[in-house]
Amino acid sequence: RQRGCGGLGAAGGGFRPLRVAVVVKTTRYEFEQQRYRYAGLSEEDLKQLLALKGSNYAGLLERHRIHTKNVEHVVDSLRNERIEVRLVKRREYNEETVRWADAVISAGGDGTMLLAASKVFDKFKPVIGVNTDPERSEGHLCLPVRYTHSFPEALQKLYRGEFRWQWRQRIRLYLEGTGINPTPVDLHEQQLSQEQHSRAHINERFQHQRSDISGPHLLPVRALNEVFIGESLSSRYAVCSVLFRENFKSCKPSFKFSLHRASYYEISVDDGPWEKQKSSGLNVCTGTGSKAWSYNINKVAHQAVEEILKIAKKHGSLNMPLNTELVQKVTNDYNESLLYSPEEPKMFFSIREPIVNRVFSSSRQRGFSSKVCVRSRCWDACMVVDGGTSFEFNDGAIASIMIDTEDALCTVLLEE
Repeated sequence: RQRGCGGLGAAGGGFRPLRVAVVVKTTRYEFEQQRYRYAGLSEEDLKQLLALKGSNYAGLLERHRIHTKNVEHVVDSLRNERIEVRLVKRREYNEETVRWADAVISAGGDGTMLLAASKVFDKFKPVIGVNTDPERSEGHLCLPVRYTHSFPEALQKLYRGEFRWQWRQRIRLYLEGTGINPTPVDLHEQQLSQEQHSRAHINERFQHQRSDISGPHLLPVRALNEVFIGESLSSRYAVCSVLFRENFKSCKPSFKFSLHRASYYEISVDDGPWEKQKSSGLNVCTGTGSKAWSYNINKVAHQAVEEILKIAKKHGSLNMPLNTELVQKVTNDYNESLLYSPEEPKMFFSIREPIVNRVFSSSRQRGFSSKVCVRSRCWDACMVVDGGTSFEFNDGAIASIMIDTEDALCTVLLEE
């Protein structure tokens, strides 16, 4: 029986698993059904309710059917090869399922791939993504979209060794300090509002004993894309009463307005000096995540580059014609410099909208690093892993963020 990718390669005779766990995403149609099932709504009631919210019931149902058909294609293809299959949804996916399987297949999009990877800590257990709705999902982490409808071809390539293993590096997290709570909250499962999110962390705090002072605690999760640290609320609401007269009647309407709540913390990069910062939060990504949120935080627009080059030309610092081709080349070159290989064991950190004044600084707004340490000075902050798992991260907590090559995720690149 072949297990995982230890000692195997394209020259090693291929890979033929006997047991495969297929992790299936919850479609928007299923999610809406689950939200209102306890209210006893009929299908017609659900249709009308979605219409009131501006959602297209027929469209959601059609995407659900497309996804379901593609999942069936994957499962049937596996079973036709006499592979034992365990089909699991998010709530059913656990460590026992991962131990049982020789390989894990995510059937959905990139979010489902992140979920499937989150439970896999065995470096030699492959995780393979299949995009079950290519028209609506980008699927950067999945197999090329043509295998969605021809999955048997992908299996044959695995058998013949027409692929290479791709070791996607992941981030590990250590938490220490005063009053820490290493118990995570599953954001996908909770589908929380901001108020519910804070309450969930409070509930976990009292359900699990936590020490006042703790040494470094390795958190039970690895980040394939990124880790984000910041206040839970980017704005908070204040109520203002305004007195005015209309038709000789006094009125006191209430107006709500938002006040920005910055994230306050201290940061040390690669064991360098600690720096006090206020910003909209901190993003630390892997090479895999460099194509995701991090890229959109840091990329520059064609318009911004053009305006900067015009200023440079005005000051006599640019001795070449300024045209669309040059602007596009500079824009592309810069944006491409933000991307790097998923297999490189390094991280890229980004400070979002740093506040710089005589008290707070930001000597480096972005850059590559091997280690980032953050000491929280926040009141209601979280450390969120891959957008799905949240840890409380308030005043006194210290996070050490780094990459260990033993945490790499085993994925495949098929030969084309």
